[in-house]
Amino acid sequence: MKILVLNCGSSSVKFQVFDYKTEESIAAGLIECIGLDNAVLRYHPKGGEKLRKETEKLDHDKAINLVFETLLDKSHGVLKDKNEIVGIGHRVVHGGERFTHSVYIDEEVLDKIKECIKFAPLHNPHNLKGIEVCKHLLPHVPNIAVFDTAFHSKMPPESYVYALPYEYYTKLGVRRFGFHGTSHYYVSKKAAELLGKPYDKCKIITCHLGNGASMAAINNGVSIDTSMGFTPLEGLVMGTRCGDLDPALVLYVMEQENLSPKQMDDILNKKSGVKGISGTSNDMREIEEKYFEGNPRHKLAFEVYCHRIKKYIGAYAALLGGVDAIVFTAGVGERSPITRELVLKDAGYMGVEIDKEANDKNALSIGKGKVAVFVIPTNEELVIAQDSKKIIEKIKNKEEEINGKLDKNLK
Repeated sequence: MKILVLNCGSSSVKFQVFDYKTEESIAAGLIECIGLDNAVLRYHPKGGEKLRKETEKLDHDKAINLVFETLLDKSHGVLKDKNEIVGIGHRVVHGGERFTHSVYIDEEVLDKIKECIKFAPLHNPHNLKGIEVCKHLLPHVPNIAVFDTAFHSKMPPESYVYALPYEYYTKLGVRRFGFHGTSHYYVSKKAAELLGKPYDKCKIITCHLGNGASMAAINNGVSIDTSMGFTPLEGLVMGTRCGDLDPALVLYVMEQENLSPKQMDDILNKKSGVKGISGTSNDMREIEEKYFEGNPRHKLAFEVYCHRIKKYIGAYAALLGGVDAIVFTAGVGERSPITRELVLKDAGYMGVEIDKEANDKNALSIGKGKVAVFVIPTNEELVIAQDSKKIIEKIKNKEEEINGKLDKNLK
């Protein structure tokens, strides 16, 4: 028995297969450049050779069909029959206030996810597409939705309410939601294990630093604040997203440059961040390289990027009333020693001291002060698989209970 995990983005499909009993990953892959002339499949079965294959132009239907073809392939597949899949877990970016935990996807849930498209128009439609294709290909297999926003759903009102007319919250649903929830949950849980403390007794700051980036303040297992807000645009400086700024400057720039809302949205989401400051790239590897070379614009971009993270760490330490651990994860968080070094420079006042040798090696534990500092690779797919398994078992138990009652009545 296997669980398939799917993460459908606008131009990619990320997938992973887990053994149902052991929860071990037995294959992982990614299809990129969906919608372009040549899509690319990258696939790695456990214990086998990595595969890279260029294909024809794909839409999401064809891409997901290719996922199944790859997993069933006689030479490198990990499935003999697609009916080995007993459940499919889907990453869904936005669950609004309706979804505070993972759920079995029935027609009512599908409708509610569609309602959340207004909050995440760039993400939820593609998540839905993956669900619809899987329901068609495997109509009798349960599909499970795991929401990016769910982990942050217990934030207190003082964290999620914006200082706008209150009716915008009650009528329009305008509030802070937060994202990357499965990642923040996974690495904070791992940090508690490394600390040797119960999860519900820890104060942890998590830094998910990739092209998209966010942070969370986690108190006793609950996210009490997070940097992303109503959309993933708020908070940290990111690859192409601006993060926090004065709302009035948006109106000013629109008026001065005669920009439409759509044009301004494109600038804020796709042309800002380190790409906007550097003028060349949103690739943090290039930004770092030029930083060390002393390029003024890239140096500025990198310093602004690190400054914002440092500021949030200070703010979250205050909210938590102290910190047990700071966690770095995702592409930049896991693989950039200089980012972690600059972010935590002069943090001795709060009990943070970096072990330079361990930091340079991207070691698991890089702190040697009172506050632990960890570099923990995130595993959002495992969280999705585990949540899916729990719901599948509930469904099976319910079916067994119903069948038991039917047998009893027949007798």
